[in-house]
Amino acid sequence: MDDGVSDHIEALVSEEHRLLETAAENPDHHARLEAVRVELDRYWDLLRQRRGREEFGLDPESTSLRDEETVEDYEQ
Repeated sequence: MDDGVSDHIEALVSEEHRLLETAAENPDHHARLEAVRVELDRYWDLLRQRRGREEFGLDPESTSLRDEETVEDYEQ
């Protein structure tokens, strides 16, 4: 499962880079760029959850993708 999550993160990062390159010339990309960033935050959170559970001998399969409000309210 971690491979699938990592692959999804890599695809989102690639899309984010493409959108950043074209955002100045296409304002419509700003909304998609924000959506990609939120999704990236959610998937990074999922990967951290999975790795943390595995590190402590718990089942990483019991993790789930958290909602946008939860992930975006984390303090940096």
